[in-house]
Amino acid sequence: MKHTLIIPTLNEIDGVREIMPKIRDEWYDQLVIVDGNSTDGTIEYLREKGYPVYLQKKKGMRNAYMEIYDLIEGDIVTTFSPDGNSIPELIPQLREKMEEGYDMVIVSRYLGDATSEDDDSITRFGNWLFTKTINILHGSSYTDAMVMFRAYKKDLIKTLDLHKNETYWPENIFWTSLSWEPILSVRCAKRKLKVTEIPGDEPKRIGGERKLQVIRWGLGYMAQVIAETVYWR
Repeated sequence: MKHTLIIPTLNEIDGVREIMPKIRDEWYDQLVIVDGNSTDGTIEYLREKGYPVYLQKKKGMRNAYMEIYDLIEGDIVTTFSPDGNSIPELIPQLREKMEEGYDMVIVSRYLGDATSEDDDSITRFGNWLFTKTINILHGSSYTDAMVMFRAYKKDLIKTLDLHKNETYWPENIFWTSLSWEPILSVRCAKRKLKVTEIPGDEPKRIGGERKLQVIRWGLGYMAQVIAETVYWR
């Protein structure tokens, strides 16, 4: 199976300078960097180093993913944050687990001895609440249903309707843009797909600013998770 590594960036110059040199070519078959129109030198740095950079047209993580969908050559997609929160050395472990036949493998910040150094009391509680709610409502056993750092089969994007705008109906209510990791976790659980987790620490981010919209994302994701008990089969 071919492996595509997707790295979204938005004003991550400090992170990419430290993290990108640690990512080895043999860990992936294709690298796609999608940038949300950074203004801090991120784009210039990446292009100077020879990395392929796609500039997204519409704001939001989901739009970033979908705009590069037709560029993805791999059977397996890994989404990785270059801000320091994701540990590059875990990328080969994700690939190895996926090649065992899993549909999705998550790098859990809360499995075993793994910890998040980037959590505060609000995000820690929020991640616990969402994961617990997903497990109760949809019969899963995740320890981290929300994290970006994961690998999954490319065909899940369309099999699970992640590409459809109607999947993200709370965006219009809460005036925000949602990513697809939580709904991916939910729909994998609903379809009883083969999913597992590996432990992985979340270090503190390197420079830049956190882009969390805690209240609007929280309301949007919770509405989405609860509605899935009766919506989409």
